[in-house]
Amino acid sequence: MMRPDLREKIKREVLIGDGALGTYLYQLGFPVGISYEEFNLLRPEVIGDVHRRYIEAGAQLLETNTFSANYYKLAKFGLESKVEEINKAAVRIARSAAGADAYVAGAVGSIRGGRRVNVSVQELNRNYEQQITALLTEDVDALLFETFYDLAEMRIAIGKARQHTSIPVICQFAVDQLGRTLDGYSIKEAFGILREEGADVLGFNCHSGPKGIMSVMESLEGPLDVPLSVFPNAGLADYIDGEYVYGATPEYFGECAVSFADLGARLIGGCCGTTPEHISAIAGALSGYAAQPLQEGAVLPPVRPSVAIEEREERDGESFGEQAGEPSIVELVKERHTVIVELDPPRDLDIRRFMDGAAALKEAGVDALTLADNSLAVTRMSNMALGHLVQSEVGLRPLIHIACRDRNLIGTQSHMMGFDALGIDHVLAVTGDPARFGDLPGSSSVYDLTSFEIIRMIKQLNEGIAFSGKPLKQKAKFVVGAAFNPNVKHLHKAVERLEKKIASGADYIMTQPVYDPELIVAVKEATAHLDIPIFIGIMPLASGRNAEYLHNEVPGIQLSDSVRKRMEGLQGEEGRRVGVEIAKELLDTALEHFNGIYLITPFMFYEMSVTLSNYVWEKSAHRSQYLSRS
Repeated sequence: MMRPDLREKIKREVLIGDGALGTYLYQLGFPVGISYEEFNLLRPEVIGDVHRRYIEAGAQLLETNTFSANYYKLAKFGLESKVEEINKAAVRIARSAAGADAYVAGAVGSIRGGRRVNVSVQELNRNYEQQITALLTEDVDALLFETFYDLAEMRIAIGKARQHTSIPVICQFAVDQLGRTLDGYSIKEAFGILREEGADVLGFNCHSGPKGIMSVMESLEGPLDVPLSVFPNAGLADYIDGEYVYGATPEYFGECAVSFADLGARLIGGCCGTTPEHISAIAGALSGYAAQPLQEGAVLPPVRPSVAIEEREERDGESFGEQAGEPSIVELVKERHTVIVELDPPRDLDIRRFMDGAAALKEAGVDALTLADNSLAVTRMSNMALGHLVQSEVGLRPLIHIACRDRNLIGTQSHMMGFDALGIDHVLAVTGDPARFGDLPGSSSVYDLTSFEIIRMIKQLNEGIAFSGKPLKQKAKFVVGAAFNPNVKHLHKAVERLEKKIASGADYIMTQPVYDPELIVAVKEATAHLDIPIFIGIMPLASGRNAEYLHNEVPGIQLSDSVRKRMEGLQGEEGRRVGVEIAKELLDTALEHFNGIYLITPFMFYEMSVTLSNYVWEKSAHRSQYLSRS
């Protein structure tokens, strides 16, 4: 006997979904850090037993054990060659447990997730197609896309589904109670777009407990003409006595289930922290529940994706001059030579020489003072604090580096919000040198974000959207730079990486120091097609030992043989004098090809940077006079 079509059944009544699988396996004693999806092959009896417990509790729809059964995530366990095998086995196990009456939905989880991992659109298309076609081979009753944070990725997944099947598709977002996707769409906008692209059921799972999801559902102003699905967490996880514990009781879930159904939910189950007891409570609370008919025309009209994207691109293109009272360095460098000088924060608590240097550089007319973020993983004073002092006491624009190494997603957003509050709006996003190579080798490197992701996330703040997707009430005004290392064997490959940073939203580029005039010319030629300014890095050498250290031990820096020969054996004032001479020769070439100059001060010898800044202005004036006569 065939089961009724899921689309028709879910319009007439409320179906009970299952509960968590991963966190339930953890509660049963299986360790974290392994692939639970591999259990479909190694321990099928365990997965089958969990499914049967949910059926006995009252579940009418089972999700396959395939949330992370895609190429990208399985590759972390060396299982990428078993994508098809794992997905097919998962459907067979669930089908056996479901029996004749319950439905089986092929579960497909987000690949990018809230962490915005660096996976290309091509990879996403390939990964989703491979997993979806494997699930369809075993005749699932529906596909369930769950724990998606952004509309763009969900559209890729549903697009692949609709290329291969007409079976029901359930699309679930992980959102907070303010109800926005990570790429800035309201849930109403996202639902309208997905309905147009073939979704049959729309809803929410994970991230929030019942209260958070209920708040979002209330904002939809139901009842709606589309069935909703709801799979909340069992509240927020707590870490007690070495274990993760979820606090929402089965009784509470039962009470919430009726409220969910009243708001239009037609598929109700549980996500992280839920157990068969939670599903039993839901089933008991909804026993005999008479579902109200879905109301046609109650959903807001769909938002055309093309319109939404164009509007978002317009916002990205806002002029920097409109964002701030004074021109940004991006605007300045389009009009004239512009000088950024790096001055490292001190490694102790004495800031007098640093502040003297900032004042001297202000007097020399530099356009911005850039402060590294514990460069080379060496602990230094907070560049946020010193940047504020430079801005308020010296009157010089700070340009602050922010590294992926030291802060997780929470700390990074908090840091950026602090910059905005202080009026510091120019930043340079960098990966950061690994902590184990610095002065505190026992510390951890975080790297929640790559340099590409941190650029995207900071630019997201300019739309007034937090990393989590929550509105921030106003927009930030960050001008975001990216680092570029031209001291490589294959320059074209470095430029390809640079193009990805520009695609992520970088507004300008700052290079590692260059010590070869020919390389400066090569960089100009290799980047001529790029439409954002490049600040070429020049760092005067302080001594022969300094030259050898940079060449042999510092990542991303290479000196030419001729420069090393000229610096050999020099130290003290004579070393610095020759270092400045070499830097001036490099500037002669750089000024012919780049408006942006990035001077890097060695060892707090800011006098060297003052001399070179004055040299830039002298040469720039001469060049301007020459061009005016031409």
